[in-house]
Amino acid sequence: MSIIIVPMVILYFIWITFIYYRNRRTVDKSLKCIVNSLSNRGAIAASDDVDVRALIVTAHPDDECMFFAPTIIRLVELNATVRLLCLSAGNYYNQGTRRKKELLNSCALLGIPASHVTILDQKELPDDPSAEWRISLISSLIRKHVRSHSSNMVLTFDGRGVSGHANHTAIHEAVSHLASTGQVTDDCCLLSLDTVGLFRKYLSFLELPVSWLWPSALCCVTGPRGYAKAKAAMFCHVTQILWFRHLYIFFSRYMFINTFQMLPRGPRNLKIY
Repeated sequence: MSIIIVPMVILYFIWITFIYYRNRRTVDKSLKCIVNSLSNRGAIAASDDVDVRALIVTAHPDDECMFFAPTIIRLVELNATVRLLCLSAGNYYNQGTRRKKELLNSCALLGIPASHVTILDQKELPDDPSAEWRISLISSLIRKHVRSHSSNMVLTFDGRGVSGHANHTAIHEAVSHLASTGQVTDDCCLLSLDTVGLFRKYLSFLELPVSWLWPSALCCVTGPRGYAKAKAAMFCHVTQILWFRHLYIFFSRYMFINTFQMLPRGPRNLKIY
């Protein structure tokens, strides 16, 4: 039996290695095609230069490294301008002040300077899974941020919010609203992070072949160095490092892999009554 299993395991790891290096060669082309597709310019040659100005929208401090670290690390490596908009200070246990500092430290490790990090602390957007965040307010805040920084790419949660947290899904609803009503410029693409099933979620980097075969608009993968950086960023959030966080850091595929879908766009400047 081992005569069969050992070669299969070796081949699987070779396949993972192949996919990783292939992704590193192609992700910049994918970004360029995505950024230009909404401007009706189509896919462009790999030699053409595109200025990617990405905005990551999260709900709480630690979302950026728990769920988006591979993307942030890869975008920074490609010299993209990366900004983070965190819609709450994470004050559920009255630790908001500490968590703001933790977030800035985490972002610094991931490659986002403090000047590119915006942390909101509004009573209308509490860190609370039982609170209902107003979609119109979130939409307005995101739209204002996109316009003020001329962002051409917005990345956030999908409808299941990875962990199912109500604050995560509220952001998706707001970004979907912006997409369907055409309230962002034509050259700004809106991407949602895929929520995968529990089994895939905790396969760590072994899940990579599944993500590679699964249809997506964008796939960002990080290697051992990137994982070490994502792990260090996670440990910046000292207030959140409970025993189960260690398991998450080791087993979660989101520490290694992010896949995104592009949100469908609606008519430009559609009026909502």
